[in-house]
Amino acid sequence: MTEKKWVTVLGSFVADLAFRTHRIPVWGETLMGNEFKLGPGGKGSNQAVAAARAGGRVSFISKLGPDPFGDMARALYKSEGIDTQFLFVTQSATGAATIIIDASKGENAIIVVPGACFEVTAEEVDQARALIAASSIFVAQLELPLAVVEHGLALAHSLGVPTILNPAPAAPLPESIYRHIDYITPNESEAAALTGVSVLTVADAEKAANAFLARGVPNAIITLGAQGVFVKNAQVRAHVPAVDAGKVVETTGAGDAFNGGFAVAISEGMDLVEAAGFGCAAAGISITRPGTAPSMPTRAEIDALRKRAQ
Repeated sequence: MTEKKWVTVLGSFVADLAFRTHRIPVWGETLMGNEFKLGPGGKGSNQAVAAARAGGRVSFISKLGPDPFGDMARALYKSEGIDTQFLFVTQSATGAATIIIDASKGENAIIVVPGACFEVTAEEVDQARALIAASSIFVAQLELPLAVVEHGLALAHSLGVPTILNPAPAAPLPESIYRHIDYITPNESEAAALTGVSVLTVADAEKAANAFLARGVPNAIITLGAQGVFVKNAQVRAHVPAVDAGKVVETTGAGDAFNGGFAVAISEGMDLVEAAGFGCAAAGISITRPGTAPSMPTRAEIDALRKRAQ
């Protein structure tokens, strides 16, 4: 059996400060909460953990501060077997995110201050060139400076490595970035922000997917929450249903679970529909658990759920 190639993730780490309450407060209101948890977060970091637990050989490119939040990240990657040779250090504080969770609905509102990871430079990404060249997939999001994200995607693409952009959180993108993206994975609101198509139904998702294909992205993957995922490329158009893994506890991190699982599936040669189904299973399990990185399922759990769902 040949050694697995890298799943390389360029992205953010922030510490998640999660506050659970019976409802989300309005401006000027103070509520007594039910629970507080401190844990690892950041879309890139969560997706790296998701990919590692899903069976990928993962390397993470980011930057941390010399502080307790940074130490939390380093301990996490050591425990998950994630390669950190390109995890850089700065004297700036490691970032943080405040997550307010509506315990009755499982919905959330989030504020992110990216901190140290926002100091990653294009030159530092270039230091990982050999690693990226040896990768089977390269994954990025939008919690780093946009120029650095585009540089990473362009570098991977120039090396013949397939790329995934999870365009989250939603932000305007330059047209130049699309030619470096092989798979784009927005949710409904992100797809709407980027294409101008209001995504409420599967038919809407296809319209948004068409807009991405018209911009030169070969594969559009629109995640639809409880409605599953819509995928489209030149040969395939399909609605992949969500996978029911049990009672919804918290949706925070579901998109990261999907992207990490999807990246591993593509790296292993699964086709677009199968890879989307694999990602849906990962996301389905994650929402039955609290937290972000801690909620990510193992490969055995994903495979077992997919087998039951067949």
